[in-house]
Amino acid sequence: MRDIDHFMVGGPGAPASRFKDVMNPSTGEVQARVPLGDATLLDRAVEAAKAVQPGWAATNPQRRARVMFAYKQLVEANREELAHLLSSEHGKVIDDALGDVQRGLEVIEYACGIPQVQKGEYTIGAGPGIDVYSMRQPLGIGAGITPFNFPAMIPMWMFGMAIACGNAFILKPSERDPSVPVRLAELFLEAGAPEGLLQVVHGDKEMVDAILDHPDIAAVSFVGSSDIAHYVYNRGVAAGKRVQAMGGAKNHGIVMPDADLDQVVNDLAGAAFGSAGERCMALPVVVPVGEDTAERLKAKLIPAIEALRIGVSTDREAHYGPVVTAEHKARVEQWIDTAEKEGGEIVVDGRGFTLQGHENGYFVGPTLIDHVTPDMESYKEEIFGPVLQIVRAKDFEEAVALPSKHQYGNGVAIFTRNGHAAREFASRVNVGMVGINVPIPVPVAYHSFGGWKRSAFGDTNQYGTEGMKFWTKVKTVTQRWPDGGSDGSNAFNIPTFG
Repeated sequence: MRDIDHFMVGGPGAPASRFKDVMNPSTGEVQARVPLGDATLLDRAVEAAKAVQPGWAATNPQRRARVMFAYKQLVEANREELAHLLSSEHGKVIDDALGDVQRGLEVIEYACGIPQVQKGEYTIGAGPGIDVYSMRQPLGIGAGITPFNFPAMIPMWMFGMAIACGNAFILKPSERDPSVPVRLAELFLEAGAPEGLLQVVHGDKEMVDAILDHPDIAAVSFVGSSDIAHYVYNRGVAAGKRVQAMGGAKNHGIVMPDADLDQVVNDLAGAAFGSAGERCMALPVVVPVGEDTAERLKAKLIPAIEALRIGVSTDREAHYGPVVTAEHKARVEQWIDTAEKEGGEIVVDGRGFTLQGHENGYFVGPTLIDHVTPDMESYKEEIFGPVLQIVRAKDFEEAVALPSKHQYGNGVAIFTRNGHAAREFASRVNVGMVGINVPIPVPVAYHSFGGWKRSAFGDTNQYGTEGMKFWTKVKTVTQRWPDGGSDGSNAFNIPTFG
């Protein structure tokens, strides 16, 4: 069994006193262990970051971009290695893991354009002989606290933009699948980044609290459950930090009567069950509009769901693999129990599923639950597993209201051929990211990612221009170069340039 060390200047230091087992979700076996760091270890990482960051910030944007270009090439060259490493600890199938890496790379590609993205503004002649210009400067040291479900993509979303903008970065990945974040940091050093610019520290709540309390960490980006996101936001802001904290979701897919149901079923199979449903942008609730639509959709969903293949992470024919831990498997199955007790109809039941030869793996079969209503706890809360719930709406107005009134507001989709209905829905729905005939509307890298309500805390989204704004602060300069003397008669008045 191997140990997965911290990645930091000077190595991991003194032997750790606490460890967490890293499991293989396909077999239920321990495959590694990861040390759980503390505030003293974080102090070492921060001191190393403080030493390197000023020089990196003073490096011109074009040279920073060259490091990002080199990094992009290295990640591309090692993407198969990264995907297999990711799958072994997370459980998602290889093709899904490759997508995890690719979506992170797209933000790195965007960060390669940092000379253009980080430019300020300039006004010549704001007043007599007066020019005004703004510059965007790095904050100093940023930190990222990332979840288990996207161990490649979300770290690259965070450190790609933060470092391109001139900051140093300390990453605390999930202790459930920490190997890929460490490998990403190794490749960044290989790409030409100075040592200490990107460091990885492992830990649990003790490390999270140390990051949130550390006076030299200026900003924190977080992705995880909503309760923890709320905690991270409040504690970080109380410590004077800039914080963006992305939480959970309960994304809805609205199916209008005119929708192409064959396409909808195909989209739902991937959006609801891909990656075993362990995505904050999964689509676990489908809302057919009208009883006829509901019955036709249900009839098509059942055989499609029953045909899904569940396999180990290395099975290239499998549609999805195990969930991440035994505890999470039990939690998902408990939510199915709850939905049944609340009056939901279990149409396809994934409880008790086992994979031959891998009976100790953390597998949950695909589950379809009909006649779910908004008052059910299983509808209100995030299940985060391969479970699709049907909530029937009598008309368009009710379909708009369901996701709009839900406590989460991450993503939503509408399936229709009617342009007016789609436009009206996109304008009115109270959700941060909308798909029109797109089941998982994760924005491309040159836009930005962010939900509403309890799906996000903070005012700035991930990556894109929003990411650049989060990781920088604006300095505005008003300058005058007089051509002669001044009698000083207006020296005590507030300046006006009109």
